[in-house]
Amino acid sequence: MAMHRVVVAGAAGRMGRAAVRTIARQDDMVLVGALGRAAAVGQDAGTVAGAGPLGVPVTADLAAIFLAARPTVLVDLSRGDAVAAHAAVALDHRVPVVIGATGVPAGDLEALRARCRAEQVGALVAPNFALGAILMMEFARRAARFFPHVEITELHHDRKRDAPSGTAVRTARLVAAARGEAPAPPVAETEQVAGARGGLVDGIRVHSVRLPGLVAHQEVLFGGAGQTLSIRHDSTSEESFMPGLMLAIRKVRALGELVEGLEHLLDL
Repeated sequence: MAMHRVVVAGAAGRMGRAAVRTIARQDDMVLVGALGRAAAVGQDAGTVAGAGPLGVPVTADLAAIFLAARPTVLVDLSRGDAVAAHAAVALDHRVPVVIGATGVPAGDLEALRARCRAEQVGALVAPNFALGAILMMEFARRAARFFPHVEITELHHDRKRDAPSGTAVRTARLVAAARGEAPAPPVAETEQVAGARGGLVDGIRVHSVRLPGLVAHQEVLFGGAGQTLSIRHDSTSEESFMPGLMLAIRKVRALGELVEGLEHLLDL
């Protein structure tokens, strides 16, 4: 059985801590490095995550981790503006990358795509690792052929920095591509308050909610003559993302290029 030697960037965050706990329970994985914020540096990553001591300290130096630990995959759950620098370190060592960070600048993503292709190293960028969320996006894509009138509402905890969420953006793009030309509005709308009708992603209205008590939720609402169709997914804890993340860790090496969306690793 191949052993996956994993480095987690963003190891002290909510998703990072859940990833550390889950990796520690896998028979075919071992945590060999943890990159985290200053307040956690020097602490044991397992202790920070609530998994018990793992003998892996949280550090602020990713390059040093790669030189010392010989990882086989980098999992990046940090902020999007740090992804390019982290991925560059991994690709310098020809190590594949699983990216769950949100808000990655488009230019950084395209540069990473080009380098992965040139060096034939795998990378997966996924806005959501919850298998239910992947199915929600797939069902919405299919429904869009029959219900072209659609809007998306995404709801997240109040510590999320980017809006709309990466999941909402990807859902909107999938729906827009599937439905084709957007239907003409029946009236000329006037916003009495700027932004009241949400933002537009490829012609799809997207609304973002940020409140304490939420985790990650999304509803895709379709309207038609005499009927509506609602497709909704709710993540009530970070544990919902872990099966998909473990799948990505196990399969990313076989990709040989950058792939967007966990659905490409599933048989849908």
